[in-house]
Amino acid sequence: MAEPLLKVSELATYFKTEEGIVKAVDDVSFEVNAGEILGIVGESGCGKSITSLSILRLIPQPQGKIVQGQILFNGKNLLDLSDNEMRHIRGNKISLISQDPMTSLNPVLTVGEQIMEAIILHQKADKKVAKEKAIEMLDAVGIPSARDRVSEYPHQFSGGMRQRVIIAMALSCQPCLLIADEPTTALDVTIQAQILDLMREIKTKHQAAIILITHDLGVVAEMCDRVAIMYAGKIVEYTDVNTIFNSPVHPYTIGLLESIPRLHESQDRLKSITGQPPSLVNLPPGCSFVPRCEYNKAVCKEHIPPLINISPNHEVRCHFPQKDYFKNKQI
Repeated sequence: MAEPLLKVSELATYFKTEEGIVKAVDDVSFEVNAGEILGIVGESGCGKSITSLSILRLIPQPQGKIVQGQILFNGKNLLDLSDNEMRHIRGNKISLISQDPMTSLNPVLTVGEQIMEAIILHQKADKKVAKEKAIEMLDAVGIPSARDRVSEYPHQFSGGMRQRVIIAMALSCQPCLLIADEPTTALDVTIQAQILDLMREIKTKHQAAIILITHDLGVVAEMCDRVAIMYAGKIVEYTDVNTIFNSPVHPYTIGLLESIPRLHESQDRLKSITGQPPSLVNLPPGCSFVPRCEYNKAVCKEHIPPLINISPNHEVRCHFPQKDYFKNKQI
């Protein structure tokens, strides 16, 4: 077996606040292979975006700090690299598609100048070559009249087109790993489909690995090879996409899937997960999901469950995994 492109082990990222220490990411481990799409799924505030920023070492300091773990990229621990070495990796070997293109683009620079910046920095190209590359990338992501639009500013583009510009910037140096943080948020369904098609093409054409951060399980089913379900800063279930939808075992994963409407079932109301996610400052002593879990017992309130293998390539963080819950259900 080839070594994974990215291997994250026991990653923990904490933030100091007036209320106390926020354990935004706590004991997170996963792998991503070349040409694979890993989905990271969970509610807002569960640690998905902080995980991606930790990989890129973009945690705001001094409030935030990666307190433990390893992030191996092509066999090198990114946490051991200097700031200068990380600058050569960001945007070059690992690129980020952020979830808000309007705040990610500089309003006083043309989109062409912003794409050219990474090309000039990482590929040592002159401005003329970089501009032609920028036009080529805008054309590749489906922006019409790319040669004319390369000189326009972000406010002259629609939301979907700005997202395409962000993708063009991310792909301009042909990265090995693409981190897409809610890439279809706030886009209409037609543009969403086009963006997802573009990401599939990127995977096939460049054999790039993709980490897709989302809360949309429909996107996960359509796009991903493997899935990590996050809750309260931890991965609670980690397996391939077919197993997640057909044989989920963690009560939180089951709750997420039960909240999806299904054409073959008549429902007056969708099921929901009761309660709210816990504060990451004052986590309960045992399992973080206890207040919302109908299967909890005394041990759940006292001891944090470890991440265990319940079958090959299927890990779960639960004292009482519900192995037969969806056995007779059509998902």
